Amino acid sequence: MKATLLLEDGTVFEGESIGAPGTTIGEVVFATAMTGYQEMLTDPSFAGQLLTLTYPLVGNYGVNPEDVESSKIQVEGFIVRELCETPSNWRMSISLRDYLAHNGIVSMQGVDTRALTRHLRVRGVMMGAMSTELTTTELKAELDKAPNYGEINFVERVSTKVAYEWVGDECSKLPHIFSSTEGDGNGKELKRHVALVDMGIKRNIARCLAREGCRVTVLPHNVTADDVLAVKPDGVVFSPGPGDPKMLTSGVETMRNLIGRLPIMGICLGHQMLGLALGGDTFKLKFGHRGANHPVKNLLTGKVSITAQNHGYAVDPDRLSGDVEVERINLNDGTVEGLRHRFLPIFSIQYHPEASAGPLDEGYLFKEFVASLADN
Repeated sequence: MKATLLLEDGTVFEGESIGAPGTTIGEVVFATAMTGYQEMLTDPSFAGQLLTLTYPLVGNYGVNPEDVESSKIQVEGFIVRELCETPSNWRMSISLRDYLAHNGIVSMQGVDTRALTRHLRVRGVMMGAMSTELTTTELKAELDKAPNYGEINFVERVSTKVAYEWVGDECSKLPHIFSSTEGDGNGKELKRHVALVDMGIKRNIARCLAREGCRVTVLPHNVTADDVLAVKPDGVVFSPGPGDPKMLTSGVETMRNLIGRLPIMGICLGHQMLGLALGGDTFKLKFGHRGANHPVKNLLTGKVSITAQNHGYAVDPDRLSGDVEVERINLNDGTVEGLRHRFLPIFSIQYHPEASAGPLDEGYLFKEFVASLADN
């Protein structure tokens, strides 16, 4: 079945459908990781986006129940150069093609993804429409009616609606055959209680905290500071998530009201929210950072780490409070990758220390956060 991708600037890419039939609209972005397509597909930070993978052959190891990062596929659409039709891996349950089709995701192959990526790097990420059923003229009409990515509060869509205790992967809620569970902290005694504010969490964040011996309470994105304090946590983590951080005024206010009352860790979107809470600003990157190969330098130690990233916005440090310092920067473009409060147990990182799709250089940060809880 033929599939067509139309970008908002009129550029057209044609290919073959590898998912569900239909039409979908979203911001067209690209990610540079060589592996980890399953983690990326189920990452809530990709909500509202048509994800393009730059690696030319995708789907080699199929899909398995252990690597999903949320309850469903989160991307609006999926674009690859070539889908592997003969996947093979001992952990595989179904093929990527079947996974996309069963979850109703409009997807396509046969696209020159290098050309598409170069186009987005030059022109910047933009809205696009992908369809197996509409002409380019009809697609343009649909695209003209659609809101821009930055105008939608995607966090409201992906965050939990009710608070819950982390007890496993909750894979029984998935719309396919997957089912698995994990113990809290792998048998460790639960010594600390962490509130995890769900702006669009990946499950591995909760897993990492549990493995450090923490009881984890997941809270909706719209909680107040009093709501957080009511569950009596030893510290709070603000998770990654999709969209423009400037739309999250209530979440930023909650974080601001918790400063000085609890240790705080912000990850990705949580990092951007901390920047806003501490007087800074944020801005949209031309084409974002998405992939598993981004070098980040710790300005305090000189250490360089290779990190997994997925974000389209960055912190502008010019108006930050004097109580906070920039601790990490991206060596590709110099953008802020980490903040640390000079006097309080508060820090944030722009990348994903929990990511399974790439390097694990920064996994120690969860240990560092949990250690700060013991000191308070």
